[in-house]
Amino acid sequence: MRADFLNSEPETPNAEIEVDPAAPDRFFNREMSWLAFNWRVLEQVDDERTPLLERVKFLSISGSNLDEFYNVRVAGLRAQTRAGVEGRSLDGRTASQQLQMVDQQAAALQDAQQRTWTSLRPLLAKQGIHVVGLSDLTVNDREALAARFNAEVFPIMTPLAVDPAHPFPFIPNMGLGIALHLRHRQNHETLTGLLLIPPYLDRYWRLADNPEGTIRFLPVEELLLLHLDELFPRFEATERCLFRVLRDSDLEVEEEAEDLMREFETALKRRRKGRAIRLKVSSDAPADLKGLIADQLEIDRSEMIEVEGVVGITDLSQLIVDDRPELNWVPYQPRLPERVRDHNGDIFAAVRQKDMLLHHPYESFETVVQFLQQAARDPNVVAIKQTLYRTSKGSPIVKALCEAAEEGKSVTALVELKARFDEAANIQLARELERAGAQVVFGFVDWKTHAKISTVVRHEGSEMVTYSHFGTGNYHPITARFYTDLSMFTCSRNHGRDAAKIFNFITGYAEPSGLEAVKISPLFLKQTLIECLEVEIAHARAGRPAQVWAKMNSLFEGEVIDALYRASQAGVRIDLVIRGICGLRPGIKGLSENIRVKSIVGRFLEHSRIVCFGNGHGLPSEGARVFISSADWMDRNLNRRVETLAEVTNPTVHAQIIDQIMAGNLRDEAQSWVLQPGGTYVRAEAPPGDELFSCHEFFMKYPSLSGRGRSGAADAPRLTQVTDKAEAPHAA
Repeated sequence: MRADFLNSEPETPNAEIEVDPAAPDRFFNREMSWLAFNWRVLEQVDDERTPLLERVKFLSISGSNLDEFYNVRVAGLRAQTRAGVEGRSLDGRTASQQLQMVDQQAAALQDAQQRTWTSLRPLLAKQGIHVVGLSDLTVNDREALAARFNAEVFPIMTPLAVDPAHPFPFIPNMGLGIALHLRHRQNHETLTGLLLIPPYLDRYWRLADNPEGTIRFLPVEELLLLHLDELFPRFEATERCLFRVLRDSDLEVEEEAEDLMREFETALKRRRKGRAIRLKVSSDAPADLKGLIADQLEIDRSEMIEVEGVVGITDLSQLIVDDRPELNWVPYQPRLPERVRDHNGDIFAAVRQKDMLLHHPYESFETVVQFLQQAARDPNVVAIKQTLYRTSKGSPIVKALCEAAEEGKSVTALVELKARFDEAANIQLARELERAGAQVVFGFVDWKTHAKISTVVRHEGSEMVTYSHFGTGNYHPITARFYTDLSMFTCSRNHGRDAAKIFNFITGYAEPSGLEAVKISPLFLKQTLIECLEVEIAHARAGRPAQVWAKMNSLFEGEVIDALYRASQAGVRIDLVIRGICGLRPGIKGLSENIRVKSIVGRFLEHSRIVCFGNGHGLPSEGARVFISSADWMDRNLNRRVETLAEVTNPTVHAQIIDQIMAGNLRDEAQSWVLQPGGTYVRAEAPPGDELFSCHEFFMKYPSLSGRGRSGAADAPRLTQVTDKAEAPHAA
């Protein structure tokens, strides 16, 4: 299977699969497409080129992904089913039909996760890493564990009896517990007991290494059973059931909430008590204990999953130790842009010279942090505006904004309270910013503000100059170490003026008009994409080159997919790199024979959103139109969120995206799966003796074009050879 889209032609379309261009089955099912993505994550565990502990990490990620999928997506489908909602998905299925498909596929995925763990254990053991049981403990182990149990565990554990006088307690989302049948050692009375494991207790407790240096872990549930006498004195366990609860984690907010922050705090409390939608129990537990837990949680037996193996695959990440670096990827040190160093660290001077694009994590996110820190301390800076969707705990960006506000600068921070699973953290940072004197706004009640924009207004001579940053990822220094994203810095007047209009829209509902370099959803972004596709269609029909390259996390918006189908039917060549969900069927004769789709899953999580339109010149070309975006091509992003689509006008940045970033992704084979017309993904395989090209390794090895300084860009190779010398659009 050819995964190198850069240097190969589309294959002959599949004549066996016929799809009516007007029928719902022209789309793949969203939920099944997501599950297919998580299968790709799990398949990374089988890749022997990946270091062993990184393979454990991929297994853990596949587990946490599946849990979150049930928390949010499946919870929504079950709610629709209970409410009798008759609406159908884009591919024509009811919620109940989708649930049936999902449960079957998720069960297969869960079984595969357990088989994968079974195959990993002997490999870990061979490297001296073991998960042990009570029978493996030495006398010294037991003595050391007793001391730790009494100091760290006993004070926070609350053993519970379950009877009419002691009602079954509330168990939070992701709550892990042990239900027990207990028998008194003297009078043989029986008791049903419950041990809820606090979430801040490690799931795997590292024991002292033995003289050979073997690393050993004991599961926390085994530790509790070892010290059951201290939790339930004079009782012994006759039967047990380990279980984990997943709850509906969707969050609803009253539309007319007067104080949005207070309303979200209330909503977060409601979510912690959301309906139980999935119960995982150890398969060897007695039926009455499993039934008791299910009944108390008011969960249907069909939503109770018996697990033969590890309950809580996601917790296996705790086995990834720092003292075995040879079993992890060699740490990568991001590059700092030379151009900034050439200007003695002055980012404003570097950007004044020309636009600059950073490709994270290959180039350090620290430059973005320094941009705001420099702005906070620069006496010529008068105003900073910033969106914050997700950021890190103790964020240096938030600290810089607070410092700027305390220095008397005008600071406006758009904090998105609806950033799923980060709502509580964002409430806290909003209060921190308000205390420092920043103007904090929360955007729209109906729409999430997912755009990634920062502007700094600086007094220079007799004018005010706006420095803008547009990103494809969050202002999050931690995830920027392993998410691939783009950061574009510019002092272009058009970009700065558009950014100001967008902030005014968010803060004061002033709908922007006359946007030139930046389009936003839900107002103009989808329309712009479709219009650009229509331009490509016109070029194709006129016999001119017509081509589209795009990269994103997910594609599932009906109007956009239909526009892509129309473009394919007109003869436009379309190559898509889509990491996760894809609702488009590629390679079908008469529908999508000119469309290819692949997914890259590897060391770094592909997160950047890019689209390149040939604009009558084909690709690669200096005459192409190139955009970076915060938005995936999903219904939510294009129709219910504030997102940005920023056009690249600087020739060097333009070349960097086409000739390096997009070309590298299109050429990648080592981490690529190619989507087939029937919905399966086929992984690229190397011929005997050949080595597959890895875009991640390429980007780690070679510098980018726009970050080069006085040393020049001769060692920043281009993976394409641009032959069309048409003038770059709006060249800056």
